[in-house]
Amino acid sequence: MSGQLDFTDDLVARIRSRAVGYDERAFLFVLAALEYEQSRLPERRHISGEELSHACRDYALQQYGLLARTVLEHWGIRRTADFGAIVYALIDAGLLVRRDDDREEDFHDVFTFGDAFEAGYPWNAWRGDLQEV
Repeated sequence: MSGQLDFTDDLVARIRSRAVGYDERAFLFVLAALEYEQSRLPERRHISGEELSHACRDYALQQYGLLARTVLEHWGIRRTADFGAIVYALIDAGLLVRRDDDREEDFHDVFTFGDAFEAGYPWNAWRGDLQEV
């Protein structure tokens, strides 16, 4: 066994009917990012859309480093609203649950991918020095 979660064809079909345009790995990534965030907490609890968006950013940077944005975009994830679309497809498929006050809009505009994956990354200071020379 590979140690990775594999979706059945039926489950993938149900998820894809709700969230078209995302690679299967995008769904697995969001589930892994959710678990990543839970592992950083003192105890398991509900995670908000904003918290999960930040966890997805952190997990992507940890897993893919400089290629994080490229990998996510290859899977169809281009903005934080995409995390929400994926989460709500997983909710509709019965893999996640939501609270009454959760909304898909909680994932909208949490951050821009440029800010999250480029502006705050340490290499930008180095690039700035090169451009001034």
